[in-house]
Parts: sequence; structure tokens; C-alpha cells
Amino acid sequence: MGVLPVPAEVRAILLDIEGTTTPIAFVQETLFPYIKDNVKEYLRAHWEEEECQRDVGLLRKQAQEDSYLDGAVPIPLESGSGEEELERVIQAVVDNVHWQMSLDRKTTALKQLQGHMWRAAYATGLVKGEIFEDVVPAIRKWREAGMKVYIYSSGSVEAQKLLFGYSTEGDILELFDGHFDTKIGPKVESESYRRIAASIGCATNNILFLTDVPREANAAEEADTHVAVVIRPGNAGLTDDEKSYYSLISSFTELFLPSST
Repeated sequence: MGVLPVPAEVRAILLDIEGTTTPIAFVQETLFPYIKDNVKEYLRAHWEEEECQRDVGLLRKQAQEDSYLDGAVPIPLESGSGEEELERVIQAVVDNVHWQMSLDRKTTALKQLQGHMWRAAYATGLVKGEIFEDVVPAIRKWREAGMKVYIYSSGSVEAQKLLFGYSTEGDILELFDGHFDTKIGPKVESESYRRIAASIGCATNNILFLTDVPREANAAEEADTHVAVVIRPGNAGLTDDEKSYYSLISSFTELFLPSST
């Protein structure tokens, strides 16, 4: 690895979160278990609130779309009143969430509920977003050099802002010029990167995308976006072909900006 020169036409750096700015272990061992362990309690406490009902409505709609999948969990409408009926529907939502998470699905409905649950956890100090120590100094340097910095994650924009707003480095939201999630499109589809470029107001080859996932890197490349694959502790291993094909970095400090000479 070592030093990776950033192409001169790059004006914006687009960052993945899990395995790139943030340890995979934080997501897998802190954030996701929190959802699994607390979703029933959260639904019971917030069921009557408009936001919670919107979240459940989205999950119910997603469940209908998923009805053809093996093991799909339907979410019935409340057909009456009473504690028993409410518990039946809540349990269906819980089972649906657990099922989606077991398949590592990235549906907007799931991510929205997770984001709202994490908001409560961050706000009460139960959770702090973990950031690799090289991230903040590097981003500050990029911004001083005139780079725009954006986040693109399968986690909702709200979840992203919580992670960086309540991080181990404090509130670092000021470091980012914008956030994108799967509402702009899946990370493994090249069209998503074209939409991001259009939203930012630049060409796709004005963007450098940093991710730990080769499939995402490949999709970005297909859209003529520059790519580097990030090697971090706990990340999935790369094949020999992937190692030889992609530009690799193990720290953000390895990126060399032309303007930093």
C-alpha cells in the first residue's frame, strides 16, 4: 500500500462508513445487537407516536413486497383493540425486523426504524459512534485543500448523522458536505454514483469513492468514478485478483492530494 496519489480531476471524496470510517465490529457488535435486543421494548414505548406508526407502515409495505421470499414475515393490520391484539402485531413487527436483519437486508423501511432507535440510544449516551483515529485529521486536511467530503452508506442519513454527531471524536458533522443513503440507489449499482454526482453538481470522474466492498467499488468504477478499497482490521479479506486490481489503502493518511505539495 503506502502512498496513493489522488487524480488531479478529483474534487470530492465519497466515504463509506462500515469498514471504512468505522470498525465493522462497532456495527456488528454494538449497533445491530442493540436493535435486536430492544426493538420490542421500543415499539411498546412508542407505538402510539406518529413516527413509529410511519415506520411500521413502511415495514408492512416492505413485508407485502417480500411475500414471495422464503421465510418472509407478514405484518398484519390491527383488526381490533386490546392488549392481546397489540402484542400480536408488535411481535410480527419484531419477527419481521429480526428476519430482515438475519439476511443483512438494506431496505429503507428497516434502516428507518433502526435510525430512530439509534437516535434514542445516542441521545441518552448508551451508544457512541466509533471512528478510526486517522479519519478526522485526514478529512480536515482534505477540506483545507479544497475537497468536498460526502458520506454514502446503506444506513439511513439519520443514522449516519447520529454516528458522526455522537462519536468518540465528539460532534464531527461539520466535516461533511452531505450524506447519501439507499434512497439514492443501492451501493452495488452504477446508476447510484451517477445520481450522486448529479446531486453534488460534478462529473463522476470528479469523485473518489472509498469503500471496503469490492462490489461497491466495481459499481462505482462502472460509472467512471475513481475508487480505492480500504483495508481495515476486521474487514472481509480480498482475493488475490482484487488485491492486484484495486488501489488499496489501510489509512486515510495514505491518500496524497496534488494540492498538498
